[in-house]
Amino acid sequence: MNKSSLLYTFLLLGWGWITALHAQVPMALLSFQEKGKQVEGEGGKVSELLFAHLSMNPKLYLVEREELRKAMEEQELNLSGMVAPGEAVHLGRITGAKLLVTGSVIEAGKSKFLIAKIIGTETTRVLGASVKGPLHSSTADLTEELAEKIGATVLERSGDLLPKELTLEDRIASIKQANEGKQLPVISIDIQEEHVGRASIDPAAETEFQHMALKTGFTVVEPGDGDKDVVRLVGEGFSEFAYRKGNLISVKARLEVKALDREGNILAVDRQTRVAVDLAEQMAAKKALQDAAADLAERMLIEITQ
Repeated sequence: MNKSSLLYTFLLLGWGWITALHAQVPMALLSFQEKGKQVEGEGGKVSELLFAHLSMNPKLYLVEREELRKAMEEQELNLSGMVAPGEAVHLGRITGAKLLVTGSVIEAGKSKFLIAKIIGTETTRVLGASVKGPLHSSTADLTEELAEKIGATVLERSGDLLPKELTLEDRIASIKQANEGKQLPVISIDIQEEHVGRASIDPAAETEFQHMALKTGFTVVEPGDGDKDVVRLVGEGFSEFAYRKGNLISVKARLEVKALDREGNILAVDRQTRVAVDLAEQMAAKKALQDAAADLAERMLIEITQ
């Protein structure tokens, strides 16, 4: 193979990696409801089978069922699929899922329907997918068919479900616009973070928060400055290995931050989970924490000025 061919092959592989890094979609799967005596007990089976089928799709990252259950309990919701689009936003922040899949198994005459709703957690937009078979047809076969339709819908119409990826400039402009004409408090930022039990040498979350605060006009001082009326932003970030597919490594990060006044009163509290993919685990961890910090900073740098 000549040098030109080698270069072309390298570029193709590099483009494939870049595409994969940006294509992965975190998704949470809720239990399906049952409507009809002949389909009693099938909702749970459909959910488990869907999870198995969808988890095999390399472009989808599914939130673990136990983690989802804890998140639902935190929001005082249940796994039955009775989640309004507005509530999907909160679940997305907690679990990192950009999409929620809910649905029903329905008995209708002599037919059985499996109907799925795919909800964008950041846009609250909803798309559907469904399959139909005889009432006594194999639920496993119908579920496999539904999984294919859900995967195709997500990949082909992700632009209808997912928001436009915000740039740093977009976020800064949004904060400036919301805070226009307001007195900005002096703030300090102290966010500790670790990856799989190891403290981070160069905290990505704290750096991102500081950068966005300075760019939007805030005065930022070192933590512990007691000479000024400082709003303290304190928090913790955690990142951990999720899974590996080929050369790509997925890492999940969760960031929790609260804003305190000088007396220690809580002014705001928020949290965000993000998933990132890279060729190196540490780089994916940094990216996930940085993205979570950008999400939180955009919200909290506005909330503390109210």
